[in-house]
Formats: sequence, C-alpha cells, structure tokens
Amino acid sequence: MLTVSDGVMAGTRQDASGEALAALLVEHGFNLEERRACSDGIDPVSETLKSMAAGFRGLIVTTGGTGFTERDLTPEATISVIHREAPGFAEAMRAVNPLGMLSRGVAGVRDGALILNTPGSPKGSVEMLGAVIKYIPHALALLGDPHAEHPGSSVG
Repeated sequence: MLTVSDGVMAGTRQDASGEALAALLVEHGFNLEERRACSDGIDPVSETLKSMAAGFRGLIVTTGGTGFTERDLTPEATISVIHREAPGFAEAMRAVNPLGMLSRGVAGVRDGALILNTPGSPKGSVEMLGAVIKYIPHALALLGDPHAEHPGSSVG
C-alpha cells in the first residue's frame, strides 16, 4: 500500500487513509506485506510504484493525489508505470458515491500487480476500495493464471 502525501512525508499530517485502508484489507483477508509513503508528484509516485511492483504478484493500493490540485498527480504517475489499464475497477470505485466524480484515480496492471488509486480521505478511500474488494481475488488469480476458471463458469 502506498500513501501519496507531502504532509505525511513532512510529518505534519497523520496517515489516516492509509490506516483505514490497511484495516479494510486485513479485515477482508489480505496480507499487508508493505506500506510506504512518498511525496506527491509524478516522479516520486512512479518510482515508488515501480519499486513496489518489481517481482510482486498482488494488489497495490494507493491513497492520495487523485484530486484536482496542482500536486495531485497520482493518476498520471500510475498511467506512466502500468502496462494495461483496468478501467472497470476505476469506474466501479467512482460510481459508489456521487462525489466519486471528483476522483481522477485509475486502475491498471504492471506485470503481476494490480494497482488501484483511491482518494486521500479515509472515508472516500475505504468506500471506493470497498466497492471492488470482493472482485480483487479473482483479478489477481487471472494475473497469476490466465486459464483460471471464471466465477460461475463450468466446463461441459
């Protein structure tokens, strides 16, 4: 998990959204292997995402940097490192709340990692990730095995 925040990096802001997301992930059975923080901006976020995804098979959730301010560049950084977009995740995450239209977060795949951007607010980040969390294990299974059976499918 990656918190993108100048304030967290400077020690002037608590990582409330990171804490809330970590709790949600653990509650849903995910093993939280790593938590990092970096400053806002394309270079810090893209370099951190590349480092986190290197050799990793699993989920990377970001929180922060998805809004409209000049420093909110997490989507641009994510786009620069993913190999393929997963727009259905981002669309479903935004659709959970009318304020979702204010999030520019994206979703995509880099090698074996699924990367999902969430907003920097604890409520918004948990709400958005919660909208898709039950579908993440299947997406990760498909990343690991392209021949994995789809839910509800049968062979006849």
